[in-house]
Amino acid sequence: MSQELLIAASALAGLLVVAFTVLKGWQDWLALKTRELENGRRHGEIEGGAREGAARIELADLKERIRKLEAIASGVDL
Repeated sequence: MSQELLIAASALAGLLVVAFTVLKGWQDWLALKTRELENGRRHGEIEGGAREGAARIELADLKERIRKLEAIASGVDL
């Protein structure tokens, strides 16, 4: 009886240590993601999470696509 109780108590203590470690890791991960989101808002991120330089490239790409679509619509071969 004494050995079984000791094994059960040890298993429970080990499970508690693992559970608290996982909980602490989860909380730290959430804090990290929260800081990343706050930094993103502060540094001027725009739609899609792109920064200004990437946003300019994306805008230029979209303008090029629009130009090509307008050329196709008007019947001009590129």
